[in-house]
Amino acid sequence: MIPTDQLLAFVAEDVSAGDITTLALLEDKAVSAHIEAREEMVVSGVEECVWLFKNAGVLTDVHVSDGSTAHSGEHIISLKGSVHAILSLERTCLNLLGRMSGIASSAAKASRLVSVVNDHVRVAGTRKTAPGLRFFDKKALIAGGALPHRHTLFDQFLIKDTHRAFMPVDEAVRKCREYSDKKIECEVESAEDALLAAKTGADIIMFDNMTPDLIREAIAALEAAGLRGEVTLEISGGITPETVDKYAGIDVDVISMGALTHSVRCADVSLEVDL
Repeated sequence: MIPTDQLLAFVAEDVSAGDITTLALLEDKAVSAHIEAREEMVVSGVEECVWLFKNAGVLTDVHVSDGSTAHSGEHIISLKGSVHAILSLERTCLNLLGRMSGIASSAAKASRLVSVVNDHVRVAGTRKTAPGLRFFDKKALIAGGALPHRHTLFDQFLIKDTHRAFMPVDEAVRKCREYSDKKIECEVESAEDALLAAKTGADIIMFDNMTPDLIREAIAALEAAGLRGEVTLEISGGITPETVDKYAGIDVDVISMGALTHSVRCADVSLEVDL
């Protein structure tokens, strides 16, 4: 279920009291138009654009669905309806479609790079999303084949360095286990903390900003203690689509990347009127 109230708020932010340029220049009439890809991309945001146009009485025909690849010049959505409605929605729809497709394309690229090295490892996003856009950013990650990670702070525990500043790893894990039966993930920065977290009952261990050598050392310690199979292992911290393949060969389960959503390069999409 898409959050239609947010979509309408996006339109209201842009249109406000009206699109005065379109109102001044064009008599309202039915026209045909289309949204096209200007580069190859994994598409995301089509469902949202279709809802907005349909809500304004514009007919739509989808040619490339969410999660599929569009090639440069390919039509993604065809439109037919009021020229006032189409042009008033143009920028809101293109901004959302471009951002979501940019995230999906980056997620797909990172996943491909990882799978070449190790098809066991999954790429994931993080909570480093733009405020107000988390639903759309997370949906785009999924369209690109990545895991969304936590949506909210309530989904599961994540013991970070800011928590560990107040108490040791094992105490933090125990307190979380007493509080709820939700999964416990714990950031660690050393083999010693990884062992403490696993022994105390953490479900997921995140190697945070650790070098590949330190990560392998921690995994070896977990294997020696017979704990590797008891936990999910995740790598995070400063990893980008350009560097993710350097970590893919390490025996972990997940590589999470904040860059997929905090440093978005929007995909190039445009709306063209078919005169």
